[in-house]
Amino acid sequence: MNYLTTEWSEDLLPNYHKYLTFLKKVYRHEFRKNWFQRISTPLFEKKDFLSQSKAFWKFIIDNIDIDIRQKPYIWIMRAYLNGNLFENIKPLYFYFMETYLTNFNWKIKEKLLIWTEIIWEDDPILDAIQIYINYETLNKIWLKDKFKIKINSTWIEKEKLKFKEELINFYDNKRNILTEESKKLVDTNPILILRSENEDEKILNENAPKLAQKFLKKESKAHYQKFKEYLDLLKVPFIEDNYLVCEDENQTKSIWKFENEKWETIAFWNRHNKIAKNLWELKEIPATWFWLDTKKIINLMIENKIEIKNKDEIDLFFVQLWDEAKKIVLPISIEAKKAWIKTVISLWTVSMKEQMLKAQKSNAKFVVMVGIMEARNGIFQVRNQISWTQCEVKKENLINYIIENIWQENLDFYSPIEEFIIKK
Repeated sequence: MNYLTTEWSEDLLPNYHKYLTFLKKVYRHEFRKNWFQRISTPLFEKKDFLSQSKAFWKFIIDNIDIDIRQKPYIWIMRAYLNGNLFENIKPLYFYFMETYLTNFNWKIKEKLLIWTEIIWEDDPILDAIQIYINYETLNKIWLKDKFKIKINSTWIEKEKLKFKEELINFYDNKRNILTEESKKLVDTNPILILRSENEDEKILNENAPKLAQKFLKKESKAHYQKFKEYLDLLKVPFIEDNYLVCEDENQTKSIWKFENEKWETIAFWNRHNKIAKNLWELKEIPATWFWLDTKKIINLMIENKIEIKNKDEIDLFFVQLWDEAKKIVLPISIEAKKAWIKTVISLWTVSMKEQMLKAQKSNAKFVVMVGIMEARNGIFQVRNQISWTQCEVKKENLINYIIENIWQENLDFYSPIEEFIIKK
């Protein structure tokens, strides 16, 4: 029987988490090398605050005055302003690894994203650095040549208004060609028609006005040109895409995305310098971000047969019968774990045959069998599941025997307590 979940959410099972944990570790390592610090924000926020941001027009929760996290950069900017981080060394580099929801055309989706946010500087070198981090990281995890980078320069507010007017004039007498959704956009946000997937509209858009070519003023052109020069300097290949736009009203200046071979967006980025002013600040605070779609990256890795090592392999599996054996096995298993041996005890099964099947499926290197007789005489049956040999080992010698046979360098010595706590 399949129990129902919401159509826009899904469970993350252990095999998926193996890849997800790998991605998080890889990106966390890259972020720390580049001075990013982790930030987390609440799952919910007040709707009046979100409305003020001008980034929301579709809430997810009805009938109450709060909504669920949709656009993390708004939460992060609010945390920055409330946290009085103005005196910190600037710019500030944050990274964020949480679940959030999207609501596009009333289609809600749950996403687990890896996200960065850089606050306080408008220099396009920061935009190029974020692309470079992502480009290099994807190359390192064997996804080189499996994606393309597309960039565009969109607007500041004055340029945006003129561009909208030009697009309205272009599309207005062509409404008969447009889909129903695009007809609505002509009067609200015609820029979004440029990213249409409809074949007729794609052909039409080839003749539509191009912002970067016609409407960018001197400052915006210079910003975009420097952005491209930094990418060239970092040897990051890119394609200029005049149809790359964003529905977010806070987006300004440059924009980019990473696209896989199926033309799906696997990473996306833009600037949102206006958000702080929309949130009642007196002036704009420059900010730039990117997100990585972990699900699409994991799917890409699986499709390209990239396998991840299982760091949770079991060294020692105890099979035991009855309470007398359990009382012998429990303290030994704890001693084994303290000796850095990855250990599992088979519980709640009275059949030795069933327990041995569990042991085989676990792929443990060694299986120790303890019945009533072994518990009483202190001599255990130890099976090596790699060489398929079996021997007897005294209880007091078991830990050393296992360590000698799996080699000390294979033991898991990692301890977050020892690694991170400062001893005084």
